[in-house]
Amino acid sequence: MSTPQAHLVDDDDAIRDALAWLLQSRGIPFAAYSSAEDFLAAWSPALSGCAVLDMRMSGMSGLDCFDQLRERESRLPVIFLTGHGDVPLAVATLKKGAFDFFEKPFNDNDLACRINEAMELDARQRIADASVDSVNSRLASLTSRERQIMELVLAGKFNKVIADDLNISMRTVEVHRANIFDKMQVKTAVELANLLKPGP
Repeated sequence: MSTPQAHLVDDDDAIRDALAWLLQSRGIPFAAYSSAEDFLAAWSPALSGCAVLDMRMSGMSGLDCFDQLRERESRLPVIFLTGHGDVPLAVATLKKGAFDFFEKPFNDNDLACRINEAMELDARQRIADASVDSVNSRLASLTSRERQIMELVLAGKFNKVIADDLNISMRTVEVHRANIFDKMQVKTAVELANLLKPGP
């Protein structure tokens, strides 16, 4: 994963410089791009932090850039900077999943706070995604027999009942159960159930 940064995308040199100065003064790491095209060329799924997009730019607009990010299944939080006439458009982008928008001229402190919040949200999402990926890879390591026994363990059945249900010895169930706990990195059936519980 790349270093979390605020990715500033604005074709106005003066605004881009002002934003860069603002973030620098707050100790927020950033990268600046003079066009949406430049930003999309630099984008990869590993890019982390948030994007600050100007709504109107020469060439590709911030809105088109946002649509491109959505098509690429980017989950990078996006904050729009918008002129007065674009407020209804900005509200519509919130409904499409943008993090926030700021009408120019904006309050520096408010914008810096929201950029920090967007970056924190991105960090939390990435941790959650990594956790889901880790559990899925552990599940994928189970054999079909281990999966079968795991389902019965999760249903609260004792080893003897599982052995009878599957017509295998209790010792075999115990070995499989130990393997399941080892592969899933848990010590008890309760831990296993909590690990596999769907998120909120």
